[in-house]
Amino acid sequence: MEYSYKTVKDNIEENKFQIKKKFGQNFIIDNNIISNIIEKSAIDDETLVIEVGPGMGALTTNLVKKAKNVIAYEIDKTLIPILSKIEANNLELIFEDFLKRDVKKDLEKYSYKKLYLIANLPYYITTPILIKLIEEKIDVDKIVVMVQKEVGDRFKAKEGSKDYSSLSILFNYNFDIIKLMDISRNVFIPKPNVDSIVLCMSKRTEKEAIKNIDIFYKLIRDSFQFKRKNLRNNLKNYDLNLIEEVLKKYNFDLNSRAEQINYRIFIEISNKIS
Repeated sequence: MEYSYKTVKDNIEENKFQIKKKFGQNFIIDNNIISNIIEKSAIDDETLVIEVGPGMGALTTNLVKKAKNVIAYEIDKTLIPILSKIEANNLELIFEDFLKRDVKKDLEKYSYKKLYLIANLPYYITTPILIKLIEEKIDVDKIVVMVQKEVGDRFKAKEGSKDYSSLSILFNYNFDIIKLMDISRNVFIPKPNVDSIVLCMSKRTEKEAIKNIDIFYKLIRDSFQFKRKNLRNNLKNYDLNLIEEVLKKYNFDLNSRAEQINYRIFIEISNKIS
């Protein structure tokens, strides 16, 4: 099935479907973009794909042609009549909230060599979905996601840029991130207020050693707690002498701001105070 403006409009009319703003529903109508995402994802018959928010199945119908298996999580049960029309023996539809689901348990019954997450993520839960993968240690090899451009820019940002944040460090520590393509807001129904980008996030197989991952994650959150404040103020509850000892090695000090500091320096600070 090739998705187009007509396909989406027909699905809406035939099923008397109501678009729900609370679920961040924006349905893509450009099949060329879908094909491009599938191609760049490099899925094969050894890949299990997780899809979050399949919507009307624009990506899903193409994923099942390439992947060994697809597990699609959809929170909106009124989409059951539309998604159930997809005829594929390798598709499991789960009409539940991905954030509340025991995904590891869902994966237990499958055998696969590679695990990918591929999705057009609802803007309002993009970050919680990706954090869930990390915190619950769901061992994905690759994530290919369409996200709001502003959010995607924060994910892939490097130190010194205005978009650099604790999320930049969190995701760059765990993944190698590249932008695959820009997506115009004009290829969705309804049209969102912002443009999107597609990111490819590949699991980093060699990561710097961290003594205590919880301390590291807390350190970076606290460092960016108040964007306009320096490290001395944001980290006043830490041992500042130990932190400054590390910073001075790299020509920084406690008057520096978190957005100036490379994530590897934060790792060194974390290990120093652990």
